[in-house]
Amino acid sequence: MNTSEGSIRKKIFFLVLFSIAMGFLEAAVVVYLRQLYYPEGFSFPLKIMALEALSIEYLREFSTLVMLFSIAIIAGRKFYERFAYFLLCFGIWDIFYYVWLKVLLNWPESFLTWDILFLIPVVWAGPVLAPVLCALTMVVISASILSFQQKGYRVKMRLLEWILLFLGTFFILITFLWEYGTLIIQGGFLSKIATLATDPSFANIIAEHIPASFNWYLFMIGEGFIICCLLMFYWRTKRFH
Repeated sequence: MNTSEGSIRKKIFFLVLFSIAMGFLEAAVVVYLRQLYYPEGFSFPLKIMALEALSIEYLREFSTLVMLFSIAIIAGRKFYERFAYFLLCFGIWDIFYYVWLKVLLNWPESFLTWDILFLIPVVWAGPVLAPVLCALTMVVISASILSFQQKGYRVKMRLLEWILLFLGTFFILITFLWEYGTLIIQGGFLSKIATLATDPSFANIIAEHIPASFNWYLFMIGEGFIICCLLMFYWRTKRFH
């Protein structure tokens, strides 16, 4: 093992360690939030949070993204390496967030248990299995890029591969926003998107809404696009080396 390989493996080890610890930190915050708002155990419909607490949650979620971007930029030297490290950290963090919730709260009950995934710009929701699959996909893409870089291959994604990646991400994003995005559109709240957090009419709808079904068909189309991107990138890069 040369110095370069050892350096990459050392970085990966500490980035994984960082992401696991970050997952615990995120899970611990959720434990405290559930003690405050869901002492009987988390379930839908959602409890309405005070505006001050909700604002803090927005900032906390934004801060997690800043942390992931920052650690990737520090660890990587070039774009694709930083991109790979970002995906690696995001994926490991997300997976271990649920691992730690299971350890601390014995939750979720199953992979099909619904969860709130994100709040910016509106509520993201879906079964736990969906973000876990996304996280695993991120880790696989990251591993492919880093493996090629470690072997000295020239790593570069072509336009079609980027298009497939963005299309897949877009479709998956729609599935996560579907439940509460539909409430916003059907309720005529789209023009009030900036003030939804303080809109009493929307708060009443949220307080009664229980997610019905997840659009697995659209989700799998999105995953399919991303997997096609990964396979094209993998076989093309391997073939030319």
